[in-house]
Amino acid sequence: MSGMLDCLIVGGGPGGLTAAIYLVRFRRNILVVDEAKSRCSWIPTSRNHAGFMEGVNGIELLERMRCQARQYGAEIGTGSVETIRRLDDGTFRATTGSGRELRAKTVILATGVIDDQPRLPDLFDAVQRGLIRVCPICDAFEVIDKKVAVIGHGRDALGEVLFIRGYTADLTLLTLGTPMNLTAEDRAKLAELDIRVIEEQVERVTEEDGRITKVILKGGVELAFDTLYSALGTLARSTLAGQVGAGMNEQGRVIVDAHCQTSIPGFYAAGDVVEGLNQISVSMGQAAVAATAIHNLLRQRDGLIPPFKTPADPKPKPTGETTLSEGAAEAGD
Repeated sequence: MSGMLDCLIVGGGPGGLTAAIYLVRFRRNILVVDEAKSRCSWIPTSRNHAGFMEGVNGIELLERMRCQARQYGAEIGTGSVETIRRLDDGTFRATTGSGRELRAKTVILATGVIDDQPRLPDLFDAVQRGLIRVCPICDAFEVIDKKVAVIGHGRDALGEVLFIRGYTADLTLLTLGTPMNLTAEDRAKLAELDIRVIEEQVERVTEEDGRITKVILKGGVELAFDTLYSALGTLARSTLAGQVGAGMNEQGRVIVDAHCQTSIPGFYAAGDVVEGLNQISVSMGQAAVAATAIHNLLRQRDGLIPPFKTPADPKPKPTGETTLSEGAAEAGD
């Protein structure tokens, strides 16, 4: 068994790597265990990530963040964490897929979500070239006034197609043979906005000159689009949170407080696995909050933060605001 870690970070996407950068610069003993399955690696070019005026490729962004963390001494290992349990002394014991046992004072879960992807050939390549997109918040700006099809069914797909309607009026909803099961009111809204709904199965997709040219339905009808969006939903990778008994919502997303701590003391979560907006910037912000809260928690345990408030301390912020742990000012937040 390895020595005691200050923090075990599970997941090496933007959230996990941000936490690693903060914690190692706080001079904390950490380990990142990364399965190399971050959704960020699917991003061909993100143009709404601040600081990259020409956009940034997801794989490049992850590599930059890994290099930044490692230059300060962070250990990042490829593998999986299979089990986590909280011990009676408040620390955590984890077992990796290779059988390695780890002990940590705290844990940050940054495992993200898995997209339910359409069953189409060469999917990763199509996403990398921007032929199939998964995040209209990220890149709907790039499809203004283009011919767009959304793959999905149910209210999630309805919400996505209505969001994209603010960018283009030429929209089609493809259910891949699954009934939409919408209310009459929902169907009336789609009709009002002239959004076509096609519930027939898709036989194949053809591409020419770097763009999708045709979606061929089972009955032989051919439809032409500039791009496709996948809106089949996501599955939170929150199994480990369940093992320690952390609170989750109905979708399996982890519930956290203002410090990104779950209902289990010392067990934190950040990024898409947390209920909220699936965005790189949100994931990084949550990770920064969690890492600083952990640093302050450990400082308090070491007696480096006064257990009481002095007259010089600032007044507490209203409960509704997001704040860091007591003593954040001393940490240089």
